Amino acid sequence: MQGLFAAIGFLTRVPVPASAFSDQSAQAHSLAWYPMVGLLIGAILCGLQSALGDTPRLVSAALILLVWVGVTGGLHVDGLADSADAWVGGLGDRVRTMEIMKDPRSGPAGVVTIVLLLLLKFAALASLPRSAWMAVLLAPMLARSGLTLAFITTPYVRSGGLGRNLVDASRGACIGAVGLSSALIIFAGARFGVWAWVAGALVFCWWRLACMRRLGGMTGDTCGALAELLEAAVLVAAALAA
Repeated sequence: MQGLFAAIGFLTRVPVPASAFSDQSAQAHSLAWYPMVGLLIGAILCGLQSALGDTPRLVSAALILLVWVGVTGGLHVDGLADSADAWVGGLGDRVRTMEIMKDPRSGPAGVVTIVLLLLLKFAALASLPRSAWMAVLLAPMLARSGLTLAFITTPYVRSGGLGRNLVDASRGACIGAVGLSSALIIFAGARFGVWAWVAGALVFCWWRLACMRRLGGMTGDTCGALAELLEAAVLVAAALAA
């Protein structure tokens, strides 16, 4: 269970025992639990959506998105901003791109990217009928499944980064977790399940290819960007399917 606690503690702001962060083996084991943490985030959001009841859709979408960002502490949003700044400012150069991603400040490209992606998520949430609650439940799980898949299929190129302890994760456990989450999305996702999975797969392949060409692998920031892009892709696919 230490692996689960480590995953919850890293990916959310839900309190967990402090020992989960001191055990490096628990951090490695946490990677297979990422899809489950995504499902937990989705359950929190679905509970909020149910509690909001007949609240106007625009207000409901804004509140859900606010809690969505808050429960993760903006972890992946930060990665998205850093990646956007680095991709634009790096001018195709690997070393320069890596240096920009280490800069804690956000430039114009990062700010604009965050605004546009949050706007896209908001529009998709506002467009979903209340009966499409499954999209809100499964989008965070697919995004965290993408993170698990990225770490076991792509080199981690940031020495000393936050993901350095995840590269030793059990491939078998991670593959099983990704397979189970994919099956849940496809078979339990009602009308939009297949479309959401396809949209997520396309985004994953595109971003992984871009990172391999520019950096030769992934960093923590590019993985954060991946999570945000996957969530947006699932929500948009669900809104279109609905």
